[in-house]
Amino acid sequence: MRYRYLLGVLLLTTSVAHAQVAPQALEYTEVYDFIDELATDGVIELTEAIRPYNRSQIAAMLSMAQAKDSLLSRRQKDDLQFYLQDYALELDTLPVYHSYGHRHVTQWITPVSNLSLADPSLHILTKNKMFKLRIRPILGMDLYMSKKGAITKRWYGAEIQMDIAHHLSIWGSLRDNSWNGSMLSKTYFPTSSDRLYGARLTQPGFLNSLPGVQYKEANYGGDFSDSRGGIALYTWWGRIAVERERLQWGDAQLSSTILSAHNPAVPMVTLQLTPCSWFQFDYFHAWLVSNVADSTYYYNENYAEGETRTHYRPMNKFMAANMFTFKPIKYIHFSIGNSIVYAERNVQAAYFIPIAFYKSLDHLLTKGLGSENQNSQVFASITIRPTDHLRLYGTFYVDEFKLARLKPSNKENNPLAYVLGFQWSGWPVNGLSLKGEFMRSYIATYTHSIKVLDFTSNTYNMGHYMGDNAQSIFLQLSYRPTRSLRLTLDYTQDTKYRKYDYVRKYIAGTRVPNPIIAQKPFSEKIWRNDELKFRAIYEVFNNCYAHVDLIYNNARAFTPTSARIEGEDRGWNADYTSRNLAGEELKTYYLNKFTPAFMQGKNFTAVMGLSFGF
Repeated sequence: MRYRYLLGVLLLTTSVAHAQVAPQALEYTEVYDFIDELATDGVIELTEAIRPYNRSQIAAMLSMAQAKDSLLSRRQKDDLQFYLQDYALELDTLPVYHSYGHRHVTQWITPVSNLSLADPSLHILTKNKMFKLRIRPILGMDLYMSKKGAITKRWYGAEIQMDIAHHLSIWGSLRDNSWNGSMLSKTYFPTSSDRLYGARLTQPGFLNSLPGVQYKEANYGGDFSDSRGGIALYTWWGRIAVERERLQWGDAQLSSTILSAHNPAVPMVTLQLTPCSWFQFDYFHAWLVSNVADSTYYYNENYAEGETRTHYRPMNKFMAANMFTFKPIKYIHFSIGNSIVYAERNVQAAYFIPIAFYKSLDHLLTKGLGSENQNSQVFASITIRPTDHLRLYGTFYVDEFKLARLKPSNKENNPLAYVLGFQWSGWPVNGLSLKGEFMRSYIATYTHSIKVLDFTSNTYNMGHYMGDNAQSIFLQLSYRPTRSLRLTLDYTQDTKYRKYDYVRKYIAGTRVPNPIIAQKPFSEKIWRNDELKFRAIYEVFNNCYAHVDLIYNNARAFTPTSARIEGEDRGWNADYTSRNLAGEELKTYYLNKFTPAFMQGKNFTAVMGLSFGF
């Protein structure tokens, strides 16, 4: 019997080895939450350190759970059958939906292929299974309501995914988004500088976990489009792709300290190798957006007769990173890697070496001139499941590290950030889950003395959304009472401490500790937001869900009592003649800098939304 079970798992795994490897967008949180639940309950194994998972990986996990259905509750079996329909093409079949004895699917059979229209999506599978195609429309709206007024967010578009000959996967999507509301309009914020600091719910300086975007001009709020896609060659042991996607590296529930998917998606070349069950290797080289003008790179526009305007182009900015993931025993996964953010005229061939320690290569390329290095990092992530129902994890990001800084006599601190968390799931009540996460980031962890080398893209921090010198506490109680219904109660406490630019200057020209990283971290808070959120979300059918959120938040700012040091952000007044504000002026500056106007102070906000295609 044991050998039959192992053979069955092998056959199920092989059946999805030749499926399309399009990534499953991180915004589709429900399937990720269900997979996490199965892993924490000991039903399946997965590698949490690298996300997004591709669709064939998710199909394989669902198939493994199907092979162990005796371990599942009635509700989990219903959820499993529900999600298997969404990944039917990856399992070489077409979706068939049943409800109250009725089939909710239309199928056509041609001499060469089968077609189905469900949820509504178009699925095509040829008879020889050498070509698969999925086309799905995207449509959704969220309505935010509080005593400050109402804001609507709507989006629409479409996505396409296809697989050719079991080795080539092509996918693409476009979502056109728009924010609209009285507090976002030009009439509420009369100048462009005012609108920059409050008219939108997400901006690079705002301290919230909303995904970063690059807005287009709009007087009523903000518009932006999100186009993603890629092409990949793959086989059972790996894939290589050119794609534009959001990445999360490091195990985390709320936000990772390595790569959190907070910044807009970036184009990149990616490589993933899984030659055996206990090892995985990931690498990418990305083209970032610096938002720093290059004074030597510009073009002139014929603006009027006899008049030209100069348009400066952004400086080039790139990133290379790798991650090695090991599974020495069944219940421990350990990942370690390194990365470099660099700004050169062109891409540097040395950073296309997947298995490399990039800081060493950086020294080779820059030390001969005695110039400043590029910005390199090392990081690690560990996940431990000591028993069924319990998951412990930690993620660590190190920007600089010197052993001498660990001595009590040395005032300097190593710029680093870490997340520690747990998840308890499925006992004593099936479907009940408790999650907790604690994050701390030290001074100058994500910033650099050369602005273009900050750990950012489109000015959004690529690590934890709280940035430097910050702390975050996250707790979530979640319950799944029935198929596709999830109820959650979240508490988040985010605290920002004194904010600094990373300046290299030594005090009075002497070799005393660096004045920035020698400051005491977590000493004086300048901003804090407490949020309590209840959410009910129900997935009506695959990729179509309705949700209701009830949110209380209290965002406020504080004035430091200590004297300002060089490089510390104490605010600018309206005419930019002072950078050392105090009292209520400084509180207002911090509150506007870190919080959208709609969320400032004490607020009770109700959010209702319906989304198809997330």
